[in-house]
Amino acid sequence: MNKLTDSRRAAIIRALVEGNSIRATARLTDSAKATVLKLVVEVGEFCSVYQDHVLRNLNTKRVEADELWAYVGAKQKNATNESQGDLWTYTAIDADSKLMISWLVGARNHANTQAFMLDVAERLAGRVQLTTDGLSWYTAAVENAFGWNGTDYAQIIKTFGLPLDENARARRYSPMECTGAIKTPILGCPDADKISTCYVERQNLNIRMQKRRFTRLTNGFSKKAENHAHAVSLYFMFYNFCRPHQTLTKDNWGIKQTPAMVAGLTDHVWPVEEILAKMDPKTLLHST
Repeated sequence: MNKLTDSRRAAIIRALVEGNSIRATARLTDSAKATVLKLVVEVGEFCSVYQDHVLRNLNTKRVEADELWAYVGAKQKNATNESQGDLWTYTAIDADSKLMISWLVGARNHANTQAFMLDVAERLAGRVQLTTDGLSWYTAAVENAFGWNGTDYAQIIKTFGLPLDENARARRYSPMECTGAIKTPILGCPDADKISTCYVERQNLNIRMQKRRFTRLTNGFSKKAENHAHAVSLYFMFYNFCRPHQTLTKDNWGIKQTPAMVAGLTDHVWPVEEILAKMDPKTLLHST
């Protein structure tokens, strides 16, 4: 059986994390579609397990959380079976290091909101200021995960008006004008100046622009929820460890920095090949 070389595997991963679909990646790397999908599952599973192990005891001070919509197979209104419909990705980012510290792929409901907040709390070394949007399930989930006085928690609730183009109100994708944002302290004593979800919302935009599965008005959407979750884990591994962050690099006098470097999880920018190398049990055992 033919086996992909590490250079070919790295090329496939780079193509995927830079916004190419499965078919486009297969064409660009002269690989079979099934081969690309198999690699997504294989590497995605590893990235999920590795980051679950490494992203612990984080010295984070500010956390922002949000949810990102996508769908599998078909949009909810067009779903023909239980495997199709809306699929959400909960995300939590360190506002200072820009490290993506936790995520959860699934339905947006009370149970998943609780599970997501419990996971966030377990990864933090100390007290943090936490900001979320106004999703109603967050209040109980945060209190359950952190305790009544375990965090400084606030919600920011945006209000929207009519579409920006009043002549196009009937158009399906007309943008809505944000008319205000209400900052609401919930638990503890959050600093009003730091109540914000701008960093996590910006990162969610990056995901939508750079992951073909999240692009709107496309046929590159996920066909299986499991593959969607693997692709998300792969993207966050690349984002946390491999991609230098422009703002972090600028703050460090032009020396390239990744979120994982600023968070103290590594001392260098990882090439994609390093992810593949760590998949070797011998290499992983030696590194830990």
